[in-house]
Amino acid sequence: MSYKIVSLQAARSLLIGFAILALQLPALAQRPSATEDQVKAAFLLNFAKLGEWPRQALPVGPSPLVIGVNGGDEEFLNVLKVVVAGKVSRTHPLMVKPVSSDEDMKSCHIVFFRASEKRRTQNNLQDLAQAGVLLVGEEPSFLRRGGMINLVREHGSVRFEVNSELLDLSKIHFSSKILALAKAFEGSPPTASTSPVEGERRLESSAPPGYPAIAQQMKLTGTVRVQARVKPNGTVTEVTVLGGHPLLAAALADAVRQWRYQPAPEETLEVVKFSFGPQ
Repeated sequence: MSYKIVSLQAARSLLIGFAILALQLPALAQRPSATEDQVKAAFLLNFAKLGEWPRQALPVGPSPLVIGVNGGDEEFLNVLKVVVAGKVSRTHPLMVKPVSSDEDMKSCHIVFFRASEKRRTQNNLQDLAQAGVLLVGEEPSFLRRGGMINLVREHGSVRFEVNSELLDLSKIHFSSKILALAKAFEGSPPTASTSPVEGERRLESSAPPGYPAIAQQMKLTGTVRVQARVKPNGTVTEVTVLGGHPLLAAALADAVRQWRYQPAPEETLEVVKFSFGPQ
């Protein structure tokens, strides 16, 4: 099973829109910031609103789009119900229910497997994928066991990883720009149409990335790594995210696209790291 790295293209407005959706959470208990359960519930809401299911799984019309939760406690289920209450994906009202059996899960369009629920084998998950169910998890081995999207906690924030092969198998479609928000798997090679050499070219001109206002509101910090494809004349033609929070990565990628390196005999790949913190 291979996992596809998705390059981050120029999609700042989409990234900000995605982050704003994640912030549209009910102020449970009047807490000053969203809880991890609320953030994960917001991700599930976004997947429901932004995914396109095959007609046989979700016919056109007013039928509900069902999000099932497998395992865990009632608290998360209640948080998710509050987050999706009154929400609609195109013509489909969103509905939440607990699920345990395979038959229950096949009646859903999304199933979220809590970390406490690890009994599912890869064959079980593949059967659900072929039935057009989006499989979302939250534990390290979930994608290797046959999951499609995994929510991971890193540097105090929640991000997501994608198993592109199983998404293709399910025929559930997300825009490539949405998938570009996914965390790249460490150690996987970046996609490239040619074979530029890796180098450390000097910069002729550069400006640091701005710290997005919404990132400050979300108190996002951490180090971002991107890889720049640099032409012999020193201009940057492509930027690929290697790691870091998607919103922060977007800011760095936008900045690096404007940088200029010293000329060189051939095209190179340059890795850029930048640490974001409170200003």
